[in-house]
Amino acid sequence: MRWLWLRSFLAVAFGCLPLASATRLLETKSLDPCQADSLITASLFNVVFTPNNNTLQYDIIADTTITGNVTVELEVIAYGYTAATMNIDPCHSDLSTNFCPIQDMGPIRMVASAPVSDNIASKIPGVAYTIPDIDGMVRIIINSTDQHRTVACVEAQLSNGKTIYQKAVGWTLAAIAGLALTASAITSGLGFSNAAAHVAANALSLFGFFQAQAMYGMTSVAMPPIVEAWTQNFQWSMGIIRVGFLQTLSTWYQRATGGTPSTVLSSLSQESVTVQKRSVEFLRDVAKRTSAHLVARDDTSTLDQTSTTVIRGIDRVGFRANIEESNIFMTGLIFFAAFVMFVILLIVLFKLYTKVAVKYGWMSHEVFQDFRNGWTSVMRGILFRLILIGYPQMVVLCLWELTRRDSVAEAILAAIMFASMTGVLAWAAVRVIRLAQRSVMMHKNPAYILYSNPKFLHTWGFLYVQYRATAYYWVVPSLIYILVKGAFIGLAQQAGVVQAVALVLIEAAALLAACIFRPWMDRKTNTFNIAIHAVHFVNAIFLLMFTSVFNQPAIVNGVMGVVFAIYNAVFALVLLIMVLVSAIYAVVSKNPDRRYEPVRDDRGSFIRSHTHLKTTELDALGATARGETKIRYALD
Repeated sequence: MRWLWLRSFLAVAFGCLPLASATRLLETKSLDPCQADSLITASLFNVVFTPNNNTLQYDIIADTTITGNVTVELEVIAYGYTAATMNIDPCHSDLSTNFCPIQDMGPIRMVASAPVSDNIASKIPGVAYTIPDIDGMVRIIINSTDQHRTVACVEAQLSNGKTIYQKAVGWTLAAIAGLALTASAITSGLGFSNAAAHVAANALSLFGFFQAQAMYGMTSVAMPPIVEAWTQNFQWSMGIIRVGFLQTLSTWYQRATGGTPSTVLSSLSQESVTVQKRSVEFLRDVAKRTSAHLVARDDTSTLDQTSTTVIRGIDRVGFRANIEESNIFMTGLIFFAAFVMFVILLIVLFKLYTKVAVKYGWMSHEVFQDFRNGWTSVMRGILFRLILIGYPQMVVLCLWELTRRDSVAEAILAAIMFASMTGVLAWAAVRVIRLAQRSVMMHKNPAYILYSNPKFLHTWGFLYVQYRATAYYWVVPSLIYILVKGAFIGLAQQAGVVQAVALVLIEAAALLAACIFRPWMDRKTNTFNIAIHAVHFVNAIFLLMFTSVFNQPAIVNGVMGVVFAIYNAVFALVLLIMVLVSAIYAVVSKNPDRRYEPVRDDRGSFIRSHTHLKTTELDALGATARGETKIRYALD
């Protein structure tokens, strides 16, 4: 039978591999060349071994120009370690005599199944079907005995269908982050400003940690499978969420504005898609130097002779989320806009509810009185906070879209969103700094003006309440940190090493600055955020190691991938528990402020309620005497 030797190689490989579905299986979905002039190529290579019936099912579209006598070297690689090697001579084995010698077969299509002997199937350890995101590969090297050279080299990545990427995990993380932010808003509305500031600061830091995890997954570094799967759990924080009708809408909009939608997902039955690896990158570089025809579309590259699409970075994230690469930007933009509108609607509905509840006596007049008296400034503050939360997402996606230009309209949308969000946050930061400096000049304390006017505090406080009053300027380094980090991820998708080196430098500078200045409001909050920056720095170092720039053995990357997933999972769990406990306590406690020490910057002395804002002539006279009239006008 044609290509019987290839089926046998795979069956033996599955039997030798010491690795890991309600259904037990081992599968591979791509066959990638590992040398520039390989005489075996495959545009589709789907092979599945199911131990329940010892059957090897395959769907292959391939081409070979090998002729003559050959010998085969088989390497089974697990986590970078060569677990098994085998030399096979088709002329001295039970393979079909059609391969001794091999005749020029040309293009073939094979869709069938073949039994696997109990002798081979019994060699597969049970753990091979349970370890998630196994890092396993079969490498087949074919040597011509007539030409005395290697004529083909192909690799097949193995999987057992188990993965730590679970949509339920993402939804759980999103629910906890949303609960914490909601708890801080409720606590603030009830008048417990100190507890609300602490809960909000920790919730925002937690959400920032989620976004940082997602950003590592968006880099074009070739990462171990378990790292790709782990970071995929956080892509919801960057708006990468698949909804069927949104994909249809995004495709329609792109076509309507002159773009050409990608067809990676729709062509999976005819074409293999493989995640970027070092061997594929090496092959592409060699192919370029030897003038092989290479068709490149931004972050995906297709080699004509294999018709295998290689994905990396943001495209890889979209593919795993089942989103076409040309729809990724619009998906993120639509979800950000929808989230903002949803929050606005909730605020309006809550305002109406409080008004009706007070009118009919369902709620006391004192409850949420500050919110009811100044709800417009509260809404503006929440909207600005949403812009800050979505800024990392839009920096990455907008700058990336400007390099792709899926359509003219989408490129314009990306430019407008990036410029407007950056401009709004920069303007707010400058305004906060100017008023803080004026407060220092007039009152020797930046907290006086920043916290004495409730309208200004509710509108712009999102930029500085998590910091101590004397560190009001820290909003500028924070925004620069987000902008520079997002720019490297969005603009340098063609250079994984550049991204990794840049992230190491950025995270090192951020960690060093956090340790030296310790700008957050108290010791606990400083410890919380410095720990997060320390993990970011370690993650950046791991990312640099994954590039293999130091030429370390491949097994080092495999082991580091497992370690990366474990320590990030443990740290994320600790952060989740801390934030969840503080959020629940803030909501159920009668006086949650008792849990936190007063912030030592006198902000509590200056915070005034909307309830006590009635101005009298004596107040105006006193303000004029102190020179505060112009300041209040500027604040309002």
